[in-house]
Amino acid sequence: MLPNPWKIALLTDSCADLPPQLREGKPIYVVPLRILCQDGEYQDGVDIHAPDIYRRLKAGELPRTSLPDGGTISDTLDRIRADGYERVLAVMLSGGLSGTCNMVRVQAEQREDLEIAVYDSRSGSLAIGVTLLQLWEEIQAGASWEELKNRRTPFLIRNIFPFFSVDTLEYLFRGGRIGRITALAGTMLHIKPIVTFAPDGQLQSIAKVRGRRQVQEKILTLIREKLGSGRRRYNLGMANGGAPAEMAELGEKMRRAFPHYEHFWAAEMDATLSVYIGDGVIGGGIQFLD
Repeated sequence: MLPNPWKIALLTDSCADLPPQLREGKPIYVVPLRILCQDGEYQDGVDIHAPDIYRRLKAGELPRTSLPDGGTISDTLDRIRADGYERVLAVMLSGGLSGTCNMVRVQAEQREDLEIAVYDSRSGSLAIGVTLLQLWEEIQAGASWEELKNRRTPFLIRNIFPFFSVDTLEYLFRGGRIGRITALAGTMLHIKPIVTFAPDGQLQSIAKVRGRRQVQEKILTLIREKLGSGRRRYNLGMANGGAPAEMAELGEKMRRAFPHYEHFWAAEMDATLSVYIGDGVIGGGIQFLD
């Protein structure tokens, strides 16, 4: 394990989309959300993954999602303490989408053996993952607990901007997230919405393109607009749900368009979010560091 003088662990949930290879060697602990299927209950990232959800959706099943089990959260905090950590930065899925953050906050307030700071990411997927990876970089660089808790974590959460496109509106309709008319019109016109997170943590569509070939260019345009002409330091991130080839293509375009990044991280969508958006999802984003 790399330097961590303040004995800080990082906590999140399975919607952070951090695969094992990105968590390796880092004190990142993950609480899995639950997914309820026709044949039983599963834990996201433990015994069910995004490809499993894609197969179920295409077979006509519509799984449901649920909050983590309270005992799982408690057990995870116990494990953090047993591993020798004394402080925890917890960055959780948007409270606008889930009650997970509140569950963790309630349990954190009851712990006397750990100092825990809980944050609503007001986001999901790659935005949470990139934030945690950057926090680990700053822990290794010697940032103090007070600096991380009071300034850096809130700053990083406020200054990350992810953009995603879904391939089909069918699953958002089936899950009750959009109306039938909206879904039908989008399908007939081959509309691909570009989605981000509003300040309150709810999903919002900020752009629409016609046809999948336009999606990548629109994501690049949105990142370029955020970057502007300034000289700010930044990280890049990207994720996909069942579209690895397109993600790789988008990644090359992002590297060429924005070559001065400090870190570039890539991940795959989790099972929980896949229930609502299906496969064929690609996304990219930028996080400012100052």
